[in-house]
Amino acid sequence: MKIIHLGKFYPPEYGGIETVTFDLVEGLNNQGVNADVLCSNKGKETKIDLVNSSYQVIRAGTLAVINSTSISLKLIKELNNCIHQYDAIHIHLPNPMANLAIWLIQPKCKVYLHWHSDIVKQKHMLKFYAPWLKWLINRADGIIATSQRYAESSKWLAPNMNKVSIIPIGVADKSKQVSAELVSKIRSEYKDKKIVLSIGRSAAYKGVRYLIEACKYTNDDIVIFIGGPGIESFQPLIKKLGLEYKIKLIGTIADQQLASYYAACDIFCLPSIYRSEAYGIVQVEAMSFSKPIISCDIAGSGVSWVNEHNKSGLLVPPSNPNALADAINILSQDDALRNKMALYARARFEQELTADQMVNKTIQMYKASMPAMSKFSKFETHKIKVALNNEAVLISKKSKQTSKAS
Repeated sequence: MKIIHLGKFYPPEYGGIETVTFDLVEGLNNQGVNADVLCSNKGKETKIDLVNSSYQVIRAGTLAVINSTSISLKLIKELNNCIHQYDAIHIHLPNPMANLAIWLIQPKCKVYLHWHSDIVKQKHMLKFYAPWLKWLINRADGIIATSQRYAESSKWLAPNMNKVSIIPIGVADKSKQVSAELVSKIRSEYKDKKIVLSIGRSAAYKGVRYLIEACKYTNDDIVIFIGGPGIESFQPLIKKLGLEYKIKLIGTIADQQLASYYAACDIFCLPSIYRSEAYGIVQVEAMSFSKPIISCDIAGSGVSWVNEHNKSGLLVPPSNPNALADAINILSQDDALRNKMALYARARFEQELTADQMVNKTIQMYKASMPAMSKFSKFETHKIKVALNNEAVLISKKSKQTSKAS
């Protein structure tokens, strides 16, 4: 079985979908499923990386990025050149460029859609794009939704539940990557305070400004660490509100340090407010480090499925600084409640939300729709047939030569 994953970008580029794609591709290859990656490059040149001598990542040159969509004609060319080698293509959505590529190339292999989120913000673009998306859904042999709640609330997925497999996003357990020295350094700077960690991009749907405003009402023995790309843009708001003593902007956290920040915090907060936050992978990462979660109860989103209210953490109404502050104050003051939720969060992670479980369920979906698939890919089978035909021709020639000689 040979699969190619088609996504917008791939690590080291930052993003939730990129993280999922990486964990899935790594896990598939570790399980013996050959999985490669085709994605856009941030630059105009096409690059091919060989990862761990195991699989290749083709990064197709990009002309521009418009409305979060990479415009890459080279991606279409690269897919057309290599698709004959694969039994299936696994597309991570939303990704209109990938949709266009499939429509133009019309591959004969299986097509799977990994539905990370509906298109929520770009409504005007969606009106134009909708017919192609509908075509892709009809073409798909299987669709992965990350939670039952999100699938049922999606106008695209709800009518196609016969194709949908619910496969929650899982993450790798990185608790062994913690640096005791870095944790001690972080804690020593704020030894008399409870640390609340929040990680995400500066996009409006992430609700960071509501978390900042919530700090007007949090207790003085609490400090909020906010990390992620573009977070520095909130510095003027923090200064305007006079909250520099309560909030520390830490920017993009290096991969080798991320585990230590999770380990050092007391509480994790995801303040996202819109359904664009379909799942909240950072919640799962925090749960893997036994951290209680505070997040918003977003209608139709999987965020509140991941964080179970009063079990793994607390859910509050979206866009409500006072409610966020109340939840932060409650958990920071109640050690017993915080520890109880931390234990539940870790147990839930181990039972349902590991990367291995995500990978195994994905393999099951592949096999269910390819029951007659041999261990050889179509490309490999083709090579075997060619070799056998060549051998048959050679034997035939030798046979004729022998007959003439006699």
